[in-house]
Amino acid sequence: MAMTIPQMSLPEVLPVFPLTGVMLLPGTVLPLHIFEPRYRNMVEDALESDKIFGMIQPFTPQDDNRGPRRETNNAVPDLYKVGCAGYIEKSEKLPDGRFFVQLKGVNRFRFAEELSSQRGYRRVKAIYREYPDTNLDQGWRCQRSMVLDALALYGKAHGLQVRPDQAERFSDLELVNLLGVSLPFHPAEKQALLEASTLKDRETMLIDLLRLGAGAAEMVPENAPRMLN
Repeated sequence: MAMTIPQMSLPEVLPVFPLTGVMLLPGTVLPLHIFEPRYRNMVEDALESDKIFGMIQPFTPQDDNRGPRRETNNAVPDLYKVGCAGYIEKSEKLPDGRFFVQLKGVNRFRFAEELSSQRGYRRVKAIYREYPDTNLDQGWRCQRSMVLDALALYGKAHGLQVRPDQAERFSDLELVNLLGVSLPFHPAEKQALLEASTLKDRETMLIDLLRLGAGAAEMVPENAPRMLN
């Protein structure tokens, strides 16, 4: 099934889920395990209204996606100004109150103002007009050979199995966006991919990151530990 971007109205007041190293792009699907009480509240409120919230990264990387952490009064990191709003396609609430959620990317947003929190979770005043994501792929075609060649180099350098024949089942939009969200790039690199103005810009950036990643890995000793973000 081809990647599709839901067509729907998006709220100006947008709940946001800050998560380091996690990127949602329009049309992609992000599975989430929601365990912190404040974000359980956010999902509950979203399910009772429009089923929409935004994914966004903290500006300074946080150890926020490895399990529950103790709440502190100063645990309010600054956020990048650009994220992506998503729609809850599927959800499952467990007996202990945790949620498993499948979030579908709808449209990127920028915010200039953060609003007061609600039931512990953060909210922003979202602006969508800068990112016409539903029509972003018009007139664009991916240079597949360049993407796959760069991916092969990256895979070889990082010990990852890459099967170019598998790419044939993905559309151009799926190939670029899925590689962007799934590969273990640095959080700042993921943010740059998210903020790319056009798909051509994202494709060019993806190729550059793959090539740079392959070169950097070749400089690491073979017995050095491999670490992912």
